[in-house]
Amino acid sequence: MTPQPPASSGSPEHDAKRGRRLIGRIRIDRSRVPARLRAPLHRLRVSIVPVLQCALGAGLAWWIATEIFGHTHPFFAPIAAVISLGLSAGRRWRRALEVAAGVTVGVAVGDLIISVIGSGTWQIMVVVAIAMSAAVLVDKGQLVPIQAASSAVLVATLLPPGGVEGFNRMIDAFTGGVVAIVVIALMPTHPVLRARRDAADVLATIADVLSDVAGGLRQMDQDRVRSALEHARGTQSGIDEMRTDLSGGKEISKISPLHWANHSRFDRLAAVADPLDNAVRNVRVLARRAAGAVENGEPIQPEIIELVADLGHASYVLNDMMLADPGQSPDQADGARVLRSIARRSGKSLVADSGLTETVILAQVRSTLVDLLMVCGLTRVSAMATLR
Repeated sequence: MTPQPPASSGSPEHDAKRGRRLIGRIRIDRSRVPARLRAPLHRLRVSIVPVLQCALGAGLAWWIATEIFGHTHPFFAPIAAVISLGLSAGRRWRRALEVAAGVTVGVAVGDLIISVIGSGTWQIMVVVAIAMSAAVLVDKGQLVPIQAASSAVLVATLLPPGGVEGFNRMIDAFTGGVVAIVVIALMPTHPVLRARRDAADVLATIADVLSDVAGGLRQMDQDRVRSALEHARGTQSGIDEMRTDLSGGKEISKISPLHWANHSRFDRLAAVADPLDNAVRNVRVLARRAAGAVENGEPIQPEIIELVADLGHASYVLNDMMLADPGQSPDQADGARVLRSIARRSGKSLVADSGLTETVILAQVRSTLVDLLMVCGLTRVSAMATLR
């Protein structure tokens, strides 16, 4: 047998081998952690900074209320700080203002009404109704009425109403909200890192789904393709989380002086959201069509199956690209190079004499290529131009 020369850098064979090497490395890294611990550890990893922010905010709000304002039981100060910060990265400054407004309205209404009509079952119903109605008039946010109602209930049941005490509670709520905003500004979550990880997780899911679809089509394994389809259908929560973290990152990059220089980098990442969402949708259609083909015993030509597999390999490269810091490899150029090598082999001639199923699968491969090329920084026109 005549030995084959090594594949040159940039060739389709070289890119495919590189993608497979990345697959092996990523799967080895994941295998070190038991499957049942991966999701909890991931949640802890992405939440550790918000947890520390909540702890710091609660303590600082309590200290300010007790040591500076001299309040003896500033219950609302740490509560307002914790609720304002929470574990979500999205729109925290808005939530801080809503908490402060809601508590203020609730305490004011509770003090005023309870001091006149007293406490009891019907009095609580009246106080809650009035507090929530007043909050709706004050602000359109959903959190304001809830905070107003809960604060009014506390005043009606546990906390004695009173002029000075009521005023102090308003100050405490305002203190907690201000402390929350200060903590966000001075101890922010990284506005880019969390959204990058979300995007990388979505890309890893795309890669897993495409790899399983390709394997199921080769072996006509109905269970494997069905499992891949269910996996693809469960990706919307990841997309939603990425968009939430992008919203929170945009907010942080505006209010935190530590990240004012990250505007351009954040804008580039924000441009990834729509193409990545579209890629996930195309992969779902591809997996659904593949599942139908296997269920009907309809074979798919090997060239198309290899395109699906290689697109999965490329998605792992993009997963690494998304996690890489500026200047590290793989970068957007590396990701686009791998995708272009697949695009060169995904011409319409592959399905010139094929039926609907192979045509749809190839069409979804081509559409996903365009979306992922846009994730790599290409414009839609440039991405579509690769599919001659």
